[in-house]
Amino acid sequence: MTGKQKAAMLLMSLDAATATELLQGIDAEEIHEITMELARIDASQQHDAKEQAKVAQEFLGSLHQKADQSFSMRYFLNETLVKVLSKDKAEEIRSQIIRTPKKRKSFAEIHSARTDELVLALEGERPQTIAVVLSELDPRKSQEVLSLLSKETQVKAVCKMTNPDVVGPEVKWRIECMVSERLKSLKGETLAERPEQALRKLAIVLSGLAIELRDLLLEEIKKQDEQTCAMVRSLMLTWEDIPSVADRSLQEALRSVEMGKLALALHGADAQITQKIRSNISERAAATLDEEASLMQEPMKREILDAREEAVKPLREANEAGKLRFIGR
Repeated sequence: MTGKQKAAMLLMSLDAATATELLQGIDAEEIHEITMELARIDASQQHDAKEQAKVAQEFLGSLHQKADQSFSMRYFLNETLVKVLSKDKAEEIRSQIIRTPKKRKSFAEIHSARTDELVLALEGERPQTIAVVLSELDPRKSQEVLSLLSKETQVKAVCKMTNPDVVGPEVKWRIECMVSERLKSLKGETLAERPEQALRKLAIVLSGLAIELRDLLLEEIKKQDEQTCAMVRSLMLTWEDIPSVADRSLQEALRSVEMGKLALALHGADAQITQKIRSNISERAAATLDEEASLMQEPMKREILDAREEAVKPLREANEAGKLRFIGR
């Protein structure tokens, strides 16, 4: 049989979806000729099962290396395609396929990189480079990376994203390769601890001390920097700490929080925090909370954060007075 007759016989052994996928990208004239062979075989009823199995086995054999029976893309590109298609068409497809895996690998490395690694990889890069990379990331990760860049870099990168220059595929490809190479050398690297992270650790340590000693140390911090002292006080208890608050302490604090504010604070909240709060309010309060949530319009992020600060306020006051109890802290 000729190459096209074998191709036609092979297609008859496949389901419609697979056959369609196999023909993707083949020249229309080639498809026409193969289809004519299909029609001839079908009309002559010469497509017996043994012949189909023989052709399928021959095709399968061409996809495997003789040594270890593993798939050989090189053999497939150099031998099988040439037999099924014209030499020029096979070469065109071969070149396209060879380029594609490299692009996908680069994209994969950028998408799978940790936020810290991406920030370090983009340090000192041109705004256009940063804008291209941020555009390739999903919105959440792009936001995380952007928030950790310097203010000047943020502004320049965002300006490039809102008023982008025309970036050709080759330039974009070189940027992806360059960033991917940098990511390899930064594997496992982390950013230096930010000031608020260090202050959070200090706040947790101070909150576990006796009130007299805690207040004495806070007063010393205040003498040096009032703003730092205020931040340490606020970081002693945050919205994320609610699951670690003892039930009775949480129940007492939530009594002074308006259900409307609480409903707003719980919008999009972590499931663990939501469950902790709902399990520490009465059924009547829970019904009111649900009603407030159903009447609420889509809130802005700033409104949610403000509402959470309101909800945490009585907890902070109880903590300042030494009346707040924790679980596992």
